[in-house]
Formats: sequence, C-alpha cells, structure tokens
Amino acid sequence: MNKQQEMRTVYTETLCDLAENDPRVVLLEADLMRASGTQEFQRRFPERTFNLGVAEANMVGVAAGLSSTGKIPFANTFACFASRRAFDQFFISANYAQLNVKLVGTDPGVTAALNGGTHMAFEDIGLMRTIPGLVIIEPGDPVSVRALVKAAAEHPGSVYLRLQRKDADVIYDEAETFELGKGKTLKKGSDVAILATGAVMLIESLKAAKILEEEGISAAVVDMHTIKPIDKDLVLEMAEQCGAILTCENHQIINGLGSAVAEVLAENYPTPMLRVGVKDLFGEVGSQAYLTERFGLSAESICEHARKLVSKKKN
Repeated sequence: MNKQQEMRTVYTETLCDLAENDPRVVLLEADLMRASGTQEFQRRFPERTFNLGVAEANMVGVAAGLSSTGKIPFANTFACFASRRAFDQFFISANYAQLNVKLVGTDPGVTAALNGGTHMAFEDIGLMRTIPGLVIIEPGDPVSVRALVKAAAEHPGSVYLRLQRKDADVIYDEAETFELGKGKTLKKGSDVAILATGAVMLIESLKAAKILEEEGISAAVVDMHTIKPIDKDLVLEMAEQCGAILTCENHQIINGLGSAVAEVLAENYPTPMLRVGVKDLFGEVGSQAYLTERFGLSAESICEHARKLVSKKKN
C-alpha cells in the first residue's frame, strides 16, 4: 500500500518554510484554521496571521489590500466559499486589479464528504476558469502540494489552488520537480490517454490503468495538475500517440478539465474523447468512498469509459 500523508499538513509546512525565508508571505483565514490545519503557521508567525471570521468575501478583499502593499497573501477557506461566495471579490479586487492573491479552496468535490451537498464544490474550477489570466492548480499528491505551493508563491499573479485537506497517497519521489502549466506523464501507453487532475482522480486513474493493462489495453496516465493554463503541447502529444483521450476530474464535466482539453482538441487535433466527472448533479452527504462510486468517479467507471473509447477507435 502506498504511503499516505495529510495534504493540509504538507501545505502548512510549506507555507511555514516560505514564510521563514520571505517576510512577504502572510496567511488569511475565515474562521476555519483548524479545518485548514494552519495553526502551526499562526503559532510561528502570529503577526502575519489574520483570521477574518466567517466573512470570506471580506477575507479576499483584505488579501487584495495586503497584496497591494507588496505582501504575498495565502487566503484559505472551503472551495465552495472560495469560489461561490467570494467570486466577485476575487474577480475584481484580486484579478482585475492584477494583484498577487493566492486563494486556496479546500475540500473540493467528494472530499467534502459528510459536510454534504451545500459544501461540495463541483463547480469551482468552472467558475475560476472564466477569470482572465488566473492560474488554477490542483495537486495530485502530498509531494506535489509542496512543489506547487512554492510555485504559486513565486508566480507573479493570482492563483486558485484546489486542495484536498486529508490523507492522500504519495505518488511522487521527493526529488520530483513541477512547473506551472506543464502536466506530468506518470505512465506511458498507446491505446488511450487518461488525463486526470487532483489526488482522488489520479489514484483512481492509476488503478484503472492497471486493470486495463491486464485486459490488454495500454493506457497512459497524465497528471494535469495545472488546469489553467492547460498544457496544450502535452494534450496534443497524447492525442497523437494514443488516438483517444479520457479526462477524469472530481468536478462537474461542464467547464472543468474535460472542457479545457476538449477545447484544445477541437481547435487543433480532433480526437475521440470522453469525460469522467460529475454529470450535472448537486453533491450529497456520504463517505468519500461512497461518493466516488455514487458520482461515477471510480476506477471501474474510468475503465468503462476507456473501453468505450478503444472500441470506438477500432470501429
């Protein structure tokens, strides 16, 4: 079994490392510090920690103000609040103003689990993709959390970081390097390319690829940790090599990773493709394991879609 680490712990450790070396790094919370796991940052840097209470829109506005003075603010809240509730402030105060706000949306999609449908953000990527120039990232494991948080801090502009809070399998070696806007091929293949984003779907995709391999289907697996800007070159490379593309996301299939990939293919290299994701539904209460099955995000669902694509290619 793969080693696991808590994503929020790695996130906080990384923020502390950044803050130790850069006095511009500050933390903002909307009364969810325990959920975000950022108490250690507050303990070490109390003068750079701001809890704005249950007022997410105001938190983003304050983050924009801090950015205008030269700070690098990381503002954390649940993904549903970061996207739906604070969208206007993030759009105008941070992005339209060309400031440097790092907005972190935690518990995306089925990882909200027992918090239920109201807190289950299946639409946050879709909303954020419409903001001009915004970078959107979703780490696939704890190692990539560390690397991508550092990359976000170094990026001279606003970033939306979609972050699973709890335990996730460690996929990468600690020495692995990451670049914003450049996906990573985890497994080579020739029959179908599975392009996944986030820890939930990356693990399910790797499981699916193993099942498919046993059936004689060669599946490539790509970690699309950056959804915007999408790695156009890698998408086209996979389309040329495999002739079939399957996208996998813990998000609505509308205006998420699947839509971003489809746009690249439609305009440059039309290729058979299917999308694994939430099919225009609201969330509900349940364990993450139950919800993964309920919304068709499981390895078996990925296999079913991959088989359809391979059959379509042959016909």
